[in-house]
Amino acid sequence: MVLFLLLIIAAIVLGLIGAVAHGLFYLLIIGIVVLVLDFVYIVARGRHRRQSLLR
Repeated sequence: MVLFLLLIIAAIVLGLIGAVAHGLFYLLIIGIVVLVLDFVYIVARGRHRRQSLLR
């Protein structure tokens, strides 16, 4: 859970810097990608737990 929260904070910070600073649009894109990958990780982790509970 700590990893999830750290990745969320990193994505927000990168997104804010990328949106505010001129010429650093790529940081906004990296922040969005990190956020999406973070949610994919949480969904995959949840599916793994459900499958292990069913066995």
